[in-house]
Amino acid sequence: MQDALIFIDTNILLDFYRIRGDTGGLSLLDRIDKNHPHIITTYQVEMEYKKNRQRVILESLARIRTPDWSGLAAPAFLWHAQPARKLAKSKDEITKQLRKLKTRTAAILQKPWWNDGVYQVLQRLFKDRGPYNLSREKKIRYQIRRLARKRFGMGYPPRKDNDTSIADAVNWEWIVNCAKESGKNIIIVSRDTDYGSRYDDNTILNDWLSQEFKERISRRRKITLTDRLTHAFKMISVKVTKREEEDEKGLLDFDLDAFSARLRSLQEQVSVVKKELSSQLQPSVESFSQAVTSIAERYPDLAKSAPIESELEKSGQDK
Repeated sequence: MQDALIFIDTNILLDFYRIRGDTGGLSLLDRIDKNHPHIITTYQVEMEYKKNRQRVILESLARIRTPDWSGLAAPAFLWHAQPARKLAKSKDEITKQLRKLKTRTAAILQKPWWNDGVYQVLQRLFKDRGPYNLSREKKIRYQIRRLARKRFGMGYPPRKDNDTSIADAVNWEWIVNCAKESGKNIIIVSRDTDYGSRYDDNTILNDWLSQEFKERISRRRKITLTDRLTHAFKMISVKVTKREEEDEKGLLDFDLDAFSARLRSLQEQVSVVKKELSSQLQPSVESFSQAVTSIAERYPDLAKSAPIESELEKSGQDK
């Protein structure tokens, strides 16, 4: 599949803010920078990246924790020993460097065009006016939007169950258009389950998307889904290092976006269940109150009985 175009989903681009350690994994940015002619992108991907960039940076920074200094404090009788003095000095230095990191983070958040290397590389990609970048200046975007609205309304993938946006549909329709116009194969790089499933170490394209691609493009042309950018570059014969592959694999071991999405999904499910329970219980309470009132009206002598009335009221409260 050397003759292929690569679509890079937003969640993959945001991963550059999640790589830990030195800058080994960031070298993949250079691969993006030098391969614009092979990359499919859209104004939708640009918007989603810029919408979520600050959030992901802050989440990544939150994982840097200050050490528990109380556990490193030397006993008073050892305070003047050289190791104790070195510990105190190290504490001051670590605190100082953490302050510098926070200052640097503020600069990256406020002026990314000057201070954020990831932003600078991706901005060059988004501003590239090649044939595979669906920018807001291209008139074909209106056609792509119409097709996206149609498939979204019919429930076609890629889309989430609770989606209110045609974003993924726009990206897919542009991918299909690029495949049709270029005559090339397609590689989708995404960890979004909208495009397919992950089983063990394999990513499998959604059945409908696979069928649709064959019907609209060609049965001979290939479309591949992968969750690794390094894999995609290797497929088009762009050299990647072992270190880059290892760094990306480390991200897959703990996908923060997937974890957050799962947590949000569970919270939404809990909210739905609570609403359903509330709607089911409310009529029961109201019916019980109406029954008590009816009994009181029909049997006034019974209603005067304080013990019975109190028992009824108590039962209503328990209900």
